[in-house]
Amino acid sequence: MKVYGNTEVVSALHQMAASGNIPHAMLLHEDDGGGAFALIMNFLEEVYGGNPRVQKLIHPDIHFVFPVAGSDKPVSLQFVGKFRELLLENPYFFENELYAAIGIEGKQGNISVNEARSILDRLSLSAVEGGYRTVVLYLPEKMNAQAANALLKMVEEPPRNTIFLLITHAPEKLLVTIASRCLHLRVQPLSPEAEREVHARESAGNSVLRDLFHDLLEAIVARNMLGALETGEAVADLKVREQQKSFCRLASEDLRRIFLLQKMPSLARIPEGEEDFYARMARSLKPTFPRKGMSALDRSLLLIERNVNQKILFTDLVNQLYLL
Repeated sequence: MKVYGNTEVVSALHQMAASGNIPHAMLLHEDDGGGAFALIMNFLEEVYGGNPRVQKLIHPDIHFVFPVAGSDKPVSLQFVGKFRELLLENPYFFENELYAAIGIEGKQGNISVNEARSILDRLSLSAVEGGYRTVVLYLPEKMNAQAANALLKMVEEPPRNTIFLLITHAPEKLLVTIASRCLHLRVQPLSPEAEREVHARESAGNSVLRDLFHDLLEAIVARNMLGALETGEAVADLKVREQQKSFCRLASEDLRRIFLLQKMPSLARIPEGEEDFYARMARSLKPTFPRKGMSALDRSLLLIERNVNQKILFTDLVNQLYLL
């Protein structure tokens, strides 16, 4: 799998694989769609001696775990075929693309205690090929407390030749006792060129959400409160809660771009063809707007998780942004 940048992380992982001095647990912190999977699969190819089944995602001693949902207490194994298809197609996938691929769009993905027990059951068996056993756990912050506690002992003191590789978007939400047992690696964001290449097919859904936020910013700059409220209502009317969360994340990314244009323009990564819009927003919005706006969006994300009424939530968000 192709890796973009992150030469220091690539070098560190290569040295671990070459020396055999591999930490039993590593936590890779990526931005959504950042490509930690590409780093991990290339690392595991080395660990497993170039076995072609690693890159095909069918090595019997590599287990993939990710958030799922359903009323019958499902586990990742029930969706692993669709997961493999997605990962093989694009290891830089977004979280909401995973939920769409495994058919749980509109539901809250989580890693339950049932999943934790499934992991423990699989690790109780000897490695099929007599070498390493690996658990690749995507979004461990989605574990509930019961699941995290069930896995804690295994992460603290795993059996010999067992590796835990955790990919997180929010390390601060992971159980501290698990995070503290891991070697932390920061996967740096993609360069503008790499982002255009791997996300050239940005989902239509993400494009719509970004357009909604752009409409909101245009209304705020024009001091059009009615237009701003109408945009907020459109976000509240989204039937899939994950889409509302994606809206908040995409909006935060946009505000970061505007902040950088205002403060450090050489570091801003502006999507091709949208330079005029971001430049205009950077000129029109107060210098304090991006930072305060990101704080408001972070709070909205938290409230979405807590099932606050969407109409009230997004009306309040629009009001906060309008008054900044």
